[in-house]
Amino acid sequence: MTQVQQIVTGTIEENCYIIYKGTDALIVDPGDETSKIKNEIEELGVRPIAIILTHTHFDHIGSLEDIRVDYDIPVYVSPEEQEWLGDPAKNLSSFNPFEVKANPAEYTFDPFETITIGPFTLTVVSTPGHSPGGVSFIFEEDGFVISGDALFRGSIGRTDLPGSEPEKIIPAIKKELFSLPEDTIVYPGHGNQTTIEYEKRTNPYFN
Repeated sequence: MTQVQQIVTGTIEENCYIIYKGTDALIVDPGDETSKIKNEIEELGVRPIAIILTHTHFDHIGSLEDIRVDYDIPVYVSPEEQEWLGDPAKNLSSFNPFEVKANPAEYTFDPFETITIGPFTLTVVSTPGHSPGGVSFIFEEDGFVISGDALFRGSIGRTDLPGSEPEKIIPAIKKELFSLPEDTIVYPGHGNQTTIEYEKRTNPYFN
């Protein structure tokens, strides 16, 4: 059975997730507080096998290099944001006291690709708007989606940032996420989990 552990990191309260089955684990968006993430990994008794990124804003990649080096694991990212990893101006960390620079990811996603990493199978769908390479990860067999900074409980991701494309975010959510079964659990990049049914029914951006 696949399980999901949420870790709230940093002053922006970004959600890092540990997705695990048995002792294998995927790390999603290791944002900040490396020691907090590593402590959770140790407490769960799991072995990370890869890092997958919904997008590359600094609050989602602050611990990326530490985690990838400490566990010697590859990183997956959208090709549209590969170069953002090492560019503080694009990942927006240049506006903060500490710039974030990460090495290029080992792998990039193909559009609408279904991939298998160890015991995990997930479909990568494009959900841009907040950032051009924003993606969501659908774990169809397990009934959940990691939505990054596209869909939140009662809201959507900001579209007033450099590189944002406001006209794309709502159509992308409707097409790629609202087409999922209504009981699909949504794990967002910030805030509490929700469901597709709840967002279709109550989210003010769609009503």
